Amino acid sequence: MNDRATPPPIPSDAERRGREAEQLVERAKSGDPGAFEALVRRYRPRIFALALHLTGSPSDADDITQDAFFKAYARLSEFEGRSQFFTWLYRIALHRALNVRRNESRRRGADIDDPRIAAAIAIDSDGDPRRALELQETYALLVAAFDMLSPLLRTTVVLTSLQGLSYKEAAVVLEATEGTIAWRVHEARKQIRAHMERLQRDPTPIPIRERARRVSAEHNVPEHSLALVLAGLV
Repeated sequence: MNDRATPPPIPSDAERRGREAEQLVERAKSGDPGAFEALVRRYRPRIFALALHLTGSPSDADDITQDAFFKAYARLSEFEGRSQFFTWLYRIALHRALNVRRNESRRRGADIDDPRIAAAIAIDSDGDPRRALELQETYALLVAAFDMLSPLLRTTVVLTSLQGLSYKEAAVVLEATEGTIAWRVHEARKQIRAHMERLQRDPTPIPIRERARRVSAEHNVPEHSLALVLAGLV
């Protein structure tokens, strides 16, 4: 008989990060301002990237990010720990981002100055100006097709493909089933493909050729390249 105790399982990185976040939340609830500041530092890049992918506007994304953390701090006592803190925070940010998108007076057409396109080109061209020029129109069409998705499909793609959430995690954030998330990703692939085909047939869907005059590598989006990831969806 083996009397040696079985060593406890080593927590995964995700489990370790989740426990650290739980401890920070408890400290913040107890009035430790430094704890909430640590939560902001931890999650701000992802919340900003989420908002940017959904709105296409850095200024809107910044406002949404600030508002999400302000509301999270004001409502911290309401967080009961039934889900992970980042899931709760994502819900707050998503609600705000979708409202901003819904209240736009007009839908912006994607162009080369869209920060999502500029960041994607800067990453995927690997500093090659010729390659950057080749990518401009394709990426603008891709982002335009992505923006034509319904809010639910667009949000699902952002959470799973761009933010790296599992279907299970995305299902918790969006209060849906894993099967529903899988269907939405499948439907998004199909619709993006159809939208791109229609935009390519349109003689002037987006006047990229007239506006494709520069590629900006100044934007630092702290998530995956939108175009690179979405390219796998079509």
